[in-house]
Amino acid sequence: MLVARYTLPAHRAAFLLGAGEEADDVVQEAFVKAFRHLSRFRAGEPFGPWLLRIVANETRNLARSRRRRAALALRLPSAESGGTAADSPVDTVLAAERRAQLVAALNALPDRERQVLVCRYILDLSEAETAQVLGWPLGSVKSRTSRALNRLRGLLVPAEQDRVTND
Repeated sequence: MLVARYTLPAHRAAFLLGAGEEADDVVQEAFVKAFRHLSRFRAGEPFGPWLLRIVANETRNLARSRRRRAALALRLPSAESGGTAADSPVDTVLAAERRAQLVAALNALPDRERQVLVCRYILDLSEAETAQVLGWPLGSVKSRTSRALNRLRGLLVPAEQDRVTND
């Protein structure tokens, strides 16, 4: 029942926190670890934030592993195909373009700022849940959220201004 209920949010968190195509592996490993360490789960606490914290930790482990592998071997750049069929209305295309700009801007943020924004606004967690998932004090969540929003705004506003002046 827990797997059915929390797989989608866990997968979404893993993907948006940087696991990318390996999000399935991260989620699977998180559920295995959650099962193994179920005795550490505090009764009465919500399960979702506890699991998402495991997902966030597994995603960080994956990122560390990627950096180590990248330092040892040359990597060829991989092209991501994000194209959809061109038979959609103009509004759908524009929305997809804005979404792509937002994702690109989120990915351009430092890890901690991206993590806090993903938890707060993409996963729709409260500040307390975000603090629990990321293992940060509540004050850090608040300050990093503010800083991250300002940086994200700075990344998105120039892109929007360029689009308007080029039209």
